Amino acid sequence: MAEPWTLQQAQEHLADWLQADTACSNSQSYTIGNRTLTRSHLAEIAKRIVFWRAECDRLANGRGPGARVIRAIPVDV
Repeated sequence: MAEPWTLQQAQEHLADWLQADTACSNSQSYTIGNRTLTRSHLAEIAKRIVFWRAECDRLANGRGPGARVIRAIPVDV
């Protein structure tokens, strides 16, 4: 299964959200693409920073998406 984004793309998204956090803490609003975020969106900005930081860590460490599932069949001997 192909990754939905590369490490570089994840790092770019993280940088955008970190910049939005800085901008909103210094003024009233910040725009990413066609979306304007205001101070009232700081909780959403924080969530996106956590998400993109985790994605960067996951991709940098070579882990795949999601949880690892292992199937086992118990046998009574």
